[in-house]
Amino acid sequence: MRNMEKTPTVVTHQQDSDVNGPSDLGNRLGSFTRRALVSVGLVVAAVALLAFLWYAADVLLLLFAAILLAVFLRGLSDWVSHRTPLREGWALVVVIVALLGITVAGAWLIAPDVAEQADQLSQSMPRAVERIQERVGRYEWGRRILVRLPSTEDLMPDRADVLARVTGVFSTTLGALANFVIILFVGLYLAVSPGLYTRGLVRLFPAAERNRAREVLNAVGAALRGWLLGKLITMFIVGILTITGLWLLRVPLALTLGLIAFFLAFIPNVGPILSVIPALAIALMQSPEMALYVLLLYLGVQVVESYLLNPLVYKRTVELPPALTLASQVLLGVLFGGVGVALATPLTAAALVLTKMLYVEDALGDRASAS
Repeated sequence: MRNMEKTPTVVTHQQDSDVNGPSDLGNRLGSFTRRALVSVGLVVAAVALLAFLWYAADVLLLLFAAILLAVFLRGLSDWVSHRTPLREGWALVVVIVALLGITVAGAWLIAPDVAEQADQLSQSMPRAVERIQERVGRYEWGRRILVRLPSTEDLMPDRADVLARVTGVFSTTLGALANFVIILFVGLYLAVSPGLYTRGLVRLFPAAERNRAREVLNAVGAALRGWLLGKLITMFIVGILTITGLWLLRVPLALTLGLIAFFLAFIPNVGPILSVIPALAIALMQSPEMALYVLLLYLGVQVVESYLLNPLVYKRTVELPPALTLASQVLLGVLFGGVGVALATPLTAAALVLTKMLYVEDALGDRASAS
């Protein structure tokens, strides 16, 4: 009797398994299909995003440069408004007028000297190159190097190629002016009403994440503002030290060479190397000893900037690892040229803040070590 009672139960279980088997298989196939479609969709979206970033890289870099300008103007206007009775809008007007006044006054006072020295520099560089070739050619290793370098005649354009080169320079100059105008006006619009664009960007996130998105944007803006103001301070000090040192060494064209060092100091690691080249060429026209003194001067200024100014200026702002900064400059320089090199450091600063807050703190939940 017990065996007869158990038999229907076994048969029923076997029938249920036979009935449910195809449905389970269909569910598994459907789940696999959905996962496959989601994976393919994510890959397609990632490829489309990378393609958009690649083809729109020039526009995005211009936009980032405009954001830097807006951050700079807004940082100065906030400083003025906090220390004066002026409101934010009027403080921004005062800052813009003051910057325009300083630019016009500086151009009025030093532009003639700079223009004259720049003309002398353009005339002196070929003679300096010839002097360097003459000195290097005295040695066997120098002659081997000079044989592999292009001659001066090869670097000079043919008559048939002059028009094409002039046209190329003209179009490049117009492109640079157009980019400058775009950066200027977009930066001004962003500086006048930053809250309008910030709120619009925050509304793209889910309602539960908007406070965090606003916090991240404020942190990125603070990091860029601190880095940019600190960089301008170090650029000013580097320019003053370079001009003073070259003037004391009685190197010709000290003002122009110092301004070159000032502007190129915006680019860490690469800028000082580029700025020393014309100074060494001019110094070599006087004597090898003068070139050595100039090299020591630039090395001393670089040591002061790297080991004294940067730790003091960036003590309360984002700290950039030198190796990471150099790697980003090389990568963006290869991909996007000189603009990529110039903007690599602030882009790295913003990327570090985003990585810290979005990945380390939010994704990994490691807020203690990130703070």
